[in-house]
Amino acid sequence: MERDEKRSIGAVATIAGVSVRTLRLYDELGLVSPSGRTPAGYRQYDEAALLRLQQVLLYRELDVPLDEVRRILDTPGFEALEALNRHRHLLELRTERLSRLIATVDRTMNRIKGEGSMMTVEELYEGFDKATIERYEREARKQWGDTLAYEQSRKRTRSMSKDEWKRVGTRGAALESAFAAAFTAGAKPDGPEAAGLCASWAEHLRAFYDPNPEILAGLGRMYADHPEFRARYEAMAPGLADWLAAALEAYSTALKRSSRA
Repeated sequence: MERDEKRSIGAVATIAGVSVRTLRLYDELGLVSPSGRTPAGYRQYDEAALLRLQQVLLYRELDVPLDEVRRILDTPGFEALEALNRHRHLLELRTERLSRLIATVDRTMNRIKGEGSMMTVEELYEGFDKATIERYEREARKQWGDTLAYEQSRKRTRSMSKDEWKRVGTRGAALESAFAAAFTAGAKPDGPEAAGLCASWAEHLRAFYDPNPEILAGLGRMYADHPEFRARYEAMAPGLADWLAAALEAYSTALKRSSRA
């Protein structure tokens, strides 16, 4: 585009692949402000505004919170070219990681399609690097190592056949999608729809261990606080991780209240 050319908010939304609502939010937050308005009051964006929007979207692609993005872009001496070089390097690393994960999914799907033999620990984590496996095991031992749930999970996962593992995975993915749909539709985390889904989630977890109210509430906090879980649920629907934590906390509280009644 020419340097003095301006585009409408609708055109920018289409080009950038974001919604008009998102652009209005970015304006309200001071992230990307329009360079001017038409006589009728419609927002317009010039090249400088579009370059700033590109920076915002690149930082969001790297999961940088909006408040942090604004702080970075407004830092005196911010160099766009240097930032783009960093973006490129980080995106290359992410591309490599995603390629490895795609290969992992392909290998896992091939295994699941096989005969229903017992799965080893190595097969459960097939395709993950050794450091990741050790970290998952270490985190699990640190948080739950002395609990009955941890021992139950170790025994039950190791006794699952490949077909059973496939069914559990399919059921879990379906429930996660149902959580995301309920959240997106505006269901309250302490409402009946969320409670019903939490009950189904608790039943799903019995494939691994018998969850009590404390475990369910703790899982909710982990979904919101652990970077990898949070990234997973936020990718499904922004805000879902915190909603899940609130829903499981409310469900846990209701279970405790029911047990005392």
